[in-house]
Amino acid sequence: MKRSLPMASLFAALFLVTAGMASAQDMNYPTLQNAKPRFAVGPAHPELAPVQPAATLSQWYGSFTDLTGKNIHYTMVGPKPAKSNSTTTVSVLVVPVVMVYGANNGNRTFDPANNTISNGQTIIQNILLSPLFDLGMNFTQGGKNLGTTQYIDAFQRGNFWKFVKKAAHSQYHVLLQPTVMPSQTIAVTPSQGQVVNNPFGSGVVGTYDINLFDQKLQTYMKQITQVNPSVLPLFITYDVYLTSGGCCIGGYHSSNGGPPIGQTYATATYVDSPGAFSQDVSALSHELGEWMDDPFVNNHVNCLDNSILEDGDPLEGNANYGGFPYTLNGFTYNLQSLVFLPYFGAPRATSVNNWLSFQNEQHFVCPGQ
Repeated sequence: MKRSLPMASLFAALFLVTAGMASAQDMNYPTLQNAKPRFAVGPAHPELAPVQPAATLSQWYGSFTDLTGKNIHYTMVGPKPAKSNSTTTVSVLVVPVVMVYGANNGNRTFDPANNTISNGQTIIQNILLSPLFDLGMNFTQGGKNLGTTQYIDAFQRGNFWKFVKKAAHSQYHVLLQPTVMPSQTIAVTPSQGQVVNNPFGSGVVGTYDINLFDQKLQTYMKQITQVNPSVLPLFITYDVYLTSGGCCIGGYHSSNGGPPIGQTYATATYVDSPGAFSQDVSALSHELGEWMDDPFVNNHVNCLDNSILEDGDPLEGNANYGGFPYTLNGFTYNLQSLVFLPYFGAPRATSVNNWLSFQNEQHFVCPGQ
């Protein structure tokens, strides 16, 4: 379950290190003990809500009566599937965040805009070529063709298949249009983070305190003139896990203020160690899916494993951290499966095939329903 994070934490209290090193890791870097893969809800900032913005995020409001008889209200991105038959495009400002560690805490730089991976692409280029933004992947789930589209759009079409399968709404799409922004750089001091052996795979990763990171994001959003509530600022790190009372956080999303005028934003890391937590775009698919269905982080549900409608959390502990492989543009990406609205107690007929999740690996509604 995600919880709001404390606003003060010190890196020195986060970790214990052990002497044992896996053969695939670097003997010159420490290994974390008790590292746990997880995601988070970023610190809430209602006091930073925009005042009379010129534009707001495309959003719609819905409700359902859950299995306990409670009426659940929610806000999601885009127009209402039961009313629309067109494509809505949301602009995404992709901001690479360069993390620089000095001689006293690792002597490494993790740069998503310039570091390249096995296919010769930079991290940012490979993200743009992924099914999260490229329109070249067909998604057919349980014999139902959800379309040749982006992953999050295919998920949302499956989420509300009851409506979009009809001819009157079959052209319903919510697409993400990325624009890469200039990189932002964070110089990490030893008290804020360090380079360590990847506790979930090979190679090394950086760590950084999540509350300090969020402070940086607030500054960047004020400085980037294109940021406004109608767009999603998306901050990308490379091989860096955030920390709060321990490691390791793969990403989070949050909002400055609530609907309809709040400024939503998200961040995720891209880890290039095969099989590791947050490998390639898995963390990013998690956060984008949750942003789509809970953009203002205030869609409260009646579940014991989740207090809000976070559709990635229930599956992140599955094999491969909930990810499924998809090959596109010569690269195999890992996209995390996401739960559909019926998982939270909505009528099963809402989703494609009456499934509870995109890959049909989830067979029980949330605890409490």
